[in-house]
Amino acid sequence: MGITLVTMPWHPIDLPSLQLGLLHALVSRTRPQDEVREVHGSLRWAEFLLERSGGRLRPGDYVRVGSDSIFHGLGDWVFSGALYDDPDWGTARLRDYAVRHGIDVDVACEMRTYAAEFIADCADAVLADEPDVVGFTTTFMQNVSSLALARELKARRPRLTVVFGGSNCDGPMGHALHRNHRFVDHVVRGEGEYAFPALLRHLDDGTPPADVPGLCWWEGEVSRANPESRRTVAPADIPSPDYDDWQTALDASPVAEYVHPKLVVEGARGCWWGEKHHCTFCGLNGSAMAFRAKPGERLWSEVDRLVRRHRILDVVTVDNIIDMAYFKDFLPRAAASGWDLRMHYEVKSNLTPDQLALLADSGTVHIQPGIESLGSRVLDLMDKGVTGARNIRTLRECENHSLTCSWNLLYGFPGESADDYTAVIDQLPALVHLQPPSGAHRIQLERFSPHFNDPGLGFGKRGPAEMYQHVYDLPEDELTDLVYLFDTEDAGIGGEVEARLKQAVERWLSDHSGSRLTFTEDGDSLLVHDQRAGRPQRTHRFTGWQAAALRRLEDGRIGQALYRLLVEDGHRLTVEDLDEWLRHALELGLLFRDGRTYVALPTWGVPVRLDEPGYASQMLYHRRGPDFVIVMDRRDKGVSARYTLDDPDLLATFDTLQEPTPLAELSDRQLQAAKLLADEGLALLADGRAVALPPRLRSWPVPCTGI
Repeated sequence: MGITLVTMPWHPIDLPSLQLGLLHALVSRTRPQDEVREVHGSLRWAEFLLERSGGRLRPGDYVRVGSDSIFHGLGDWVFSGALYDDPDWGTARLRDYAVRHGIDVDVACEMRTYAAEFIADCADAVLADEPDVVGFTTTFMQNVSSLALARELKARRPRLTVVFGGSNCDGPMGHALHRNHRFVDHVVRGEGEYAFPALLRHLDDGTPPADVPGLCWWEGEVSRANPESRRTVAPADIPSPDYDDWQTALDASPVAEYVHPKLVVEGARGCWWGEKHHCTFCGLNGSAMAFRAKPGERLWSEVDRLVRRHRILDVVTVDNIIDMAYFKDFLPRAAASGWDLRMHYEVKSNLTPDQLALLADSGTVHIQPGIESLGSRVLDLMDKGVTGARNIRTLRECENHSLTCSWNLLYGFPGESADDYTAVIDQLPALVHLQPPSGAHRIQLERFSPHFNDPGLGFGKRGPAEMYQHVYDLPEDELTDLVYLFDTEDAGIGGEVEARLKQAVERWLSDHSGSRLTFTEDGDSLLVHDQRAGRPQRTHRFTGWQAAALRRLEDGRIGQALYRLLVEDGHRLTVEDLDEWLRHALELGLLFRDGRTYVALPTWGVPVRLDEPGYASQMLYHRRGPDFVIVMDRRDKGVSARYTLDDPDLLATFDTLQEPTPLAELSDRQLQAAKLLADEGLALLADGRAVALPPRLRSWPVPCTGI
């Protein structure tokens, strides 16, 4: 059987498709007689736009339409004209929507003029291999481009079997996608490791797949949806992804010079916190909340294999939450490797300073800790299981360990009030030295979230999000089953409080880069250097119990507990003394107060800020892997060159030239290698000596969101 696996726009072009990598490895292992091919439609689309537009539509435009506009549906709209055979379909609705929401759609409109031709081009490529089965993976804004290609394939070759799967096919979404698109033969709902091979066996035998859990299939003209299984895929049955075809496609692509490729790995599925306390707004994990994780040793072996095979040191983990066991059996292995990894992880926001330090030591540079709010009552309404004080500590420790921390400040929860935000808003100017949220955002209703599943939690009236009106030509009752995002009546704060919150966050974003609030020690004194925007530049000196109090409050404490600890440490003070000092420290913005809990705000470290004047350490640098070195050269403005040094002689010479070395001490082969490096501007040969120019980069600036 010939099987072609397809990932369409708008999959990120700097990442391989984990879904394709897993399925390719799975089919190769379980059905070695089959021929498996891949079509990386996202990469093809970026190439197509670049070529057809004469270089005007570049990968950056791809990102703006495909990722940055996900809540406006622009990426799906680009291909809806091709799906419905009408280049003007939905255009008037989109233009009206854009005016009301203040968004620019000109780039998306230009892209749409190429969409139908691109779909035809993709169909040519897929059918040239004469596959028996074409499998599409679809997540977020991959539905319409995938449907458009599937429709074209079936129109040209009706006997072809088309299968859909992925997050967009979970639960009722998968059945709605199937029954509304007759050219889709099968939809795998939920995880595919068991269902997809079972379906292929039925296709071999020509039998109805009525026993494949969760599968949607056609019985005549009737769309059948088999009951979904509660069984989840065991970690031992999740293959290690095969990215060879992706690497081949990327290496041959003219888009390669625009992207910094990364590897994608999966250590765990589900959410161990969500199993106990499902965050009320979160729709991630869909029907598979049960947490399962690979042993850390196995995960590290996968990372090791992929890094060595692909010569890539950037690693994105897709786990919705880190397995806490990885602090014992995975992260220490990464830290001990000596490689210059850059990793991304999603974590819970109650990690200890030691755990955050280990993340940094392991090569993790970017975390998403799910902070969401700085007010404890709102966090309780979310069922987050943390306090505002703990979230402040996490932000502070990210500064101490040069960890980029991405987070959103969410509001609009049923039951919240202005009182839940007033104290937080008043204190936001004191936090300007800590990493700000991306913005203050009203929550949107997501399928599978507790808010969605239980209208009694406050969102009784709901309907498919407005953006889907310019994406799908379907009635509302079908959209209700097909889509992931919903519009509903606003809950929680509004009016003046909402405006104040947004303004305060905008000010935080604008003032952050130049702000510092740091500790240093001077003998028995504790100094606090205040260089925050909006405050006088000054240094505060604390001695005795006041210095001890600030240190104790790094862990966050209520006044009564702090007083007890200070007295136990031998300090002489009264409760009134402490209360007065706490009030004064709050006025200075040195503390954050969350209810009765106080947290010290100064940091011990200041990461390099990416936007600091004169910052240029990323213009030329090298990073070390297991048996190779990667050199990045951005000295020419607008041009980025990436070199992989893995030839033994070249690599050995590069290592030798980390220190200035007399040419006379180099062997003939080393001298030849040194000249090659010099020809590329990576070494300097002068005055009878040679030295490598790219320094080794071990510490990354903040924010480091490229990973």
